[in-house]
Amino acid sequence: MKTLAVLHASQLVTLAGAPRPRVGPEMRELRIVANGGMLLRDGIIVATGSSDEIARSVPADAELVDAGGRVVLPGFVDAHAHPVFAGNRVDEFEMRTLGASYEEIAAAGGGIQSTVRKTRAATEAELEQQALTHLQRFVACGTTTLEAKSGYGLSVEDELKILRVIRSVAARSPLEIVPTFLGAHAIPAEFDGDVERYAALVIDEMLPLVAAGGLAEYCDIFCEQGYFDIATARQILEAAKSHGLALRMHVDQLTNSGGASLAAEVGAATADHLEQTDADGIAALKRANVQPVLLPGSVYALGKTRYPRARDMIDAGLAVVLSTDFNPGSSPTQSIPMVLSLAATQMKVTPAEGVTSTTVNAACSLNRFDEIGSLEPGKLANFSIFDCDDYRELAYFFGIPQTHAVYVCGVEAFRV
Repeated sequence: MKTLAVLHASQLVTLAGAPRPRVGPEMRELRIVANGGMLLRDGIIVATGSSDEIARSVPADAELVDAGGRVVLPGFVDAHAHPVFAGNRVDEFEMRTLGASYEEIAAAGGGIQSTVRKTRAATEAELEQQALTHLQRFVACGTTTLEAKSGYGLSVEDELKILRVIRSVAARSPLEIVPTFLGAHAIPAEFDGDVERYAALVIDEMLPLVAAGGLAEYCDIFCEQGYFDIATARQILEAAKSHGLALRMHVDQLTNSGGASLAAEVGAATADHLEQTDADGIAALKRANVQPVLLPGSVYALGKTRYPRARDMIDAGLAVVLSTDFNPGSSPTQSIPMVLSLAATQMKVTPAEGVTSTTVNAACSLNRFDEIGSLEPGKLANFSIFDCDDYRELAYFFGIPQTHAVYVCGVEAFRV
């Protein structure tokens, strides 16, 4: 039996409390223990409290971790990411600096289609190697749980290939990975814009194989003009539910197409992006208890200025989540701290609300709150030590690494 004691945290940010997502003023209640400590046994948290209290109960054979006056937080839970793909889109990034829009690049055969071509041409081994590099960078930023989407295959063979890679890298990385099937990410070029025919492929061939292989927990879809409209999205999502998959959705990113209302109608766990969502959409999400997953990194990276209405969502009582949306085209970042900075400066999300959105609330959106998202007895010992003495510094400073060490199930996964 391995025992580990973490002592002398300037702030032990526990987020202990009721087993549900936090809303409204609760999002600022972090339950911080000054000069805090934790006792861990076999990867599970046994006790939290002041360092003096914890030190009195540490057995002689315990391993000691001195936080050295640094901040200790629950490991970040990134609830929206696309980590498996080949190549990059740095050429398109340069095109955008010269004035081309994301939509113009996509219409010319770039965007998602560009990454699809590269990903289809890559072997599973090549995709695994690139994905493992991405995953280690997530860990280095303090993330310990990651939702991982397919969506850059857009054929039966290649979507299954990506989901197999997600399963494989999950076994080789310290991260816990939650797999999501995103076959309805775009219409592949060979379908020549025939949405109905491609949707039939997703429903009749992809979904049964994904479900039979146990390759995903969630099904996602890009519900947007030029991609999958409301009627088609509803059809695919209902089929996914019939196969036992829970639902997540990309909605209202480029236009307000009613995606938020559809997410509420079909009982999705989350509605993601929401840059264009209006008051009616926010009200619909609230009525159905759908969690908004906001992705300020994609707004920033695309050079846009319309961020989601985070303050309105929080004030409406929604259990907001913040995530990276890591992907090669519109949000090439694995850094939750960078997302916290963007949320604070561009969406007026307080640092406390940001921490809640990337821990407790994100864990709830993935149906993982019983195990992760807070530091309290009985939960997995997933935590990060940051080289600062006040958690607000994670949003205050940006563009610099502050991670000192990361532990997953009580085992060191990263250290400076």
